[in-house]
Amino acid sequence: MDSSTIGTAEQLRDPNYTPPLAKAIPLGIQHVLAMFVSNVTPAIIVAQAAGFGFGSNSPDFPELLYLIQMSMVFAGIATLLQTLTLGPVGSGLPIVQGTSFAFLPIMIPIVAGKGVDGLAALFGGVIIGGIFHAVLGLFIGRIRFALPPLVTGLVVTMIGLALVKVGIQYAAGGVPAIGKPEYGSLLNWTAALVVIVVTLGLKFFAKGMLSVAAVLIGLIAGYIFALLTGMLTFDAIAGSWSNAAAFALPQPFKYGFEFSLAAVIGFCLMAFVSAVETVGDVSGVTKGGAGREATDKEIAGATYADGVGSAFAGFFGGLPNTSFSQNVGLIAMTGVMSRHVVTFGAIFLIICGLIPKVGSVIRTVPIEVLGGGVIVMFGMVVAAGVSMLSDVNWNRRNMVIFAISLSIGLGLHLEPGALQHVPDTARVLLTSGLLPAALLAIVLNLILPEELSSESTEEVSGGMAGHGHGSLPKEESA
Repeated sequence: MDSSTIGTAEQLRDPNYTPPLAKAIPLGIQHVLAMFVSNVTPAIIVAQAAGFGFGSNSPDFPELLYLIQMSMVFAGIATLLQTLTLGPVGSGLPIVQGTSFAFLPIMIPIVAGKGVDGLAALFGGVIIGGIFHAVLGLFIGRIRFALPPLVTGLVVTMIGLALVKVGIQYAAGGVPAIGKPEYGSLLNWTAALVVIVVTLGLKFFAKGMLSVAAVLIGLIAGYIFALLTGMLTFDAIAGSWSNAAAFALPQPFKYGFEFSLAAVIGFCLMAFVSAVETVGDVSGVTKGGAGREATDKEIAGATYADGVGSAFAGFFGGLPNTSFSQNVGLIAMTGVMSRHVVTFGAIFLIICGLIPKVGSVIRTVPIEVLGGGVIVMFGMVVAAGVSMLSDVNWNRRNMVIFAISLSIGLGLHLEPGALQHVPDTARVLLTSGLLPAALLAIVLNLILPEELSSESTEEVSGGMAGHGHGSLPKEESA
């Protein structure tokens, strides 16, 4: 879409400008398509971990449909808080909110194998964590010093590393199929590879919306492959469609409310990371779309909206929301800074969420097809973390902090049985891997101010101490 037909250069940089509806509505829907798969995937993974997701024979399987609905509805509502604002809540910028991957390593242990009964504690954590997240807006600028690229890059990398196993399990046939002959079959892997190949092809060789929505289009290609090979039948799609209501409203406290110390601590600690991510996205929007720095009011308002949107979602069975970075890139690509464009997208998302038949189609996607998309998405999370780490000054001090934090965090995640004698609350938090890694990195970064000599690290590096200097000035690297 030619930006010159939408408005003048000055208008396109103005968040308050409203393009003609014939152009604004398609641009808004484009924002939804760019984030749609990432937005509903956490709900699917949480349901799978609880035991009523794809591939399960649980009588509670229909609850997955509701979680998908709420992912859409409350991503839309949280986005409206950002674009339209409500008092101090909201940035007044084209910030797109969506269900966050960052909380998955916390949510999975909380609900693991507990079915729908595990959701009460989960949503109790979402509500309290959301309120805490909103409070961070009061002093977000003062805590950023404790979360430099070394910490944020490590955390994002850990999020991806903790989740890549999920993608492989899905591509092979899903957790319920483990131990069965069909697990890891050639057909299952072929379905996943179709998604990966189409996604990569579009990312590298297409432009515009085809590139931005590559994962969504890849999943559609995998869906068609599943139909052609008999993995999915039209009867199954028709049955799912006919059994879903045409319209349904969110239900307050549908899964109850339970106070779980592990959930509350986990969600509150992850709120710091999510808040810093939002600060980065707000800065990215203002720089890429308007060529200026974000104001303190915009940053605080965006953080308030993150927290309020997440807490509000928790009341109705929605998962925590955060700003979506891929939409920041979309604004830079289109050059359209209008918050009202994103408002139209949010309204479209809410409408989709209120129509269960939309979710009924999503839940017919074979888990192997979804696995292909998840492999790409979680791999990109790891890559994003590595990209953040490229901004770190890789002196020996930072290498040791990173080494200890990653080793303990990832090690506990890979071998949770090592904590079998630890109290339940602590075990849930520690086996996520994410929280121990983040806390260690933060604490060590604050209390270890001195550089280490080369002799201090050579003895434990196995001859691979590394000689890169990151972004250190040349005179220091000499």
